[in-house]
Amino acid sequence: MEPDSSRESPSRESTSLPGEWPSSALGQPFSQILHRLTCQESRRGKGKSAAIQDLGALIEAAECDQFFEGSGTWLRGMPEILGQVAKALEKYAAPPKEQEGRGHGYSEVAEKAAAVGLLFLKLLGKIEAAKNSLACPTWKTGLRDLAGPIYIFAVTHSLEQPWTSPRSHDIAGEVLALLLQVTECDSVAGFLHGENEDEKGRFILIMELLKPDFNKESWKNNPATKHVFSWTLQQVTRPWLNQHLERILPPSLLISDDYQTENKILGVHCLRHIVLNVPAADLLQYNRAQVVYHALFSHLYMPEHQLTQAVLSCLLDLFPVLEKGLHWKGGAARPTTHCDEVLQLILTHMEPEHRLLLRRTYARNLPAFVKRLGILTVRHLKRLERVIIGYLEVYDGPEEEARLKILETLKLVMQYAWPRVSCRRVVLLKALLKLVCDVARDPSLTPEPVKSALLEAATDCLILLDHCCQGQVKGLLDKILQSCEDSKVVNCIRKVQQVSEGTPYDGT
Repeated sequence: MEPDSSRESPSRESTSLPGEWPSSALGQPFSQILHRLTCQESRRGKGKSAAIQDLGALIEAAECDQFFEGSGTWLRGMPEILGQVAKALEKYAAPPKEQEGRGHGYSEVAEKAAAVGLLFLKLLGKIEAAKNSLACPTWKTGLRDLAGPIYIFAVTHSLEQPWTSPRSHDIAGEVLALLLQVTECDSVAGFLHGENEDEKGRFILIMELLKPDFNKESWKNNPATKHVFSWTLQQVTRPWLNQHLERILPPSLLISDDYQTENKILGVHCLRHIVLNVPAADLLQYNRAQVVYHALFSHLYMPEHQLTQAVLSCLLDLFPVLEKGLHWKGGAARPTTHCDEVLQLILTHMEPEHRLLLRRTYARNLPAFVKRLGILTVRHLKRLERVIIGYLEVYDGPEEEARLKILETLKLVMQYAWPRVSCRRVVLLKALLKLVCDVARDPSLTPEPVKSALLEAATDCLILLDHCCQGQVKGLLDKILQSCEDSKVVNCIRKVQQVSEGTPYDGT
């Protein structure tokens, strides 16, 4: 089997010293195929396609013990050359740059991936057969160089992405399943961190293979790299992740710092996984947690609701880490926390915000911030009051998510900051009664369960407001009850009065 481009000079990766490659039956043919796969020619050239076909025939014809000749010698044995071939195949099937891969380009990638996947299935099948053969005791050593590139290929094409097709997706999934079977791992997590404490795992190997593609200049050359990194990172949890912190934090920050919203969100998800699965002591060391906080805080100025949701979720998980060493000793005022800083910015953005998706995102997360601050919510009470009243006035669509969350926020605020509520009873009472009247007379298509939930939440707030004001709300409601004719409004007011008098009602 002669290479198609015998006159072309070999690439740097494929050059070797005389006698460096094994002199076994498979060594020379594989080295020739490796040269054909790595030589500097067009991605769409026929030479590589022919090399794929020749490689498939060579794998099928070879005996399983031939793949492990030369293991443990000073020569570059078959396991190492197989690893080089696997790397070349993985690069051959990788998607091109995003701007180069539109339309026809991505369909071509799927075809290449299907062909390469079938090759990997044949190769892994040979290794699986070698496991059961007494003549191949070194099969684990031989698999060491193959596992990383095959894993990266399988993850690249088994995720739902523009460069995959149903066929390439299915084949890549089969490759990943067979790889786990050959390596005797029950799951991808076990493959990465090891099935037991004594086993090292292959997470470091995967990260080292991805590392050359993760610098500011080259990380977008392969659009799959970020997805392989993110998906792989999500598989490793406590207590294994903290030992890899230096390898995973810089790429996560790099992805989140991109100008594209999609990449920002992906990077934030990576950062959140790190925050949740790395001990606080490790995150606080070398100010890593502060670096993550400032990276996340800057994203709050972007008016993208999906990014905002991802950032706020991550920040809420990061606050316990940042505030771990803060203890109030009494006397002086409590120090301002990172949660205070974020809530202040959120409230600043909420007041003038008119986009419904962003309003819902802010309202959805507001109760968690109030719970986090507790009594310290009084620092933000004036602005919270304006936001709550403003959001209760605006119809939020059939699901009414924003108004329901604002009512939950108001309830929490009154529970934590009840001494400051009495002076605001008139303003809050007007806002709640207006909401009850609007919902009761709402002619829109809002489902009845949603209306009922709004009325119930507003009633709970009225009851709590009355308790905070020592029964003064009940007296004000008596006057309204005399002139009101709407049955739903009357029902809400009567519930407030019953609870104020000590009579329970359903829903409290």
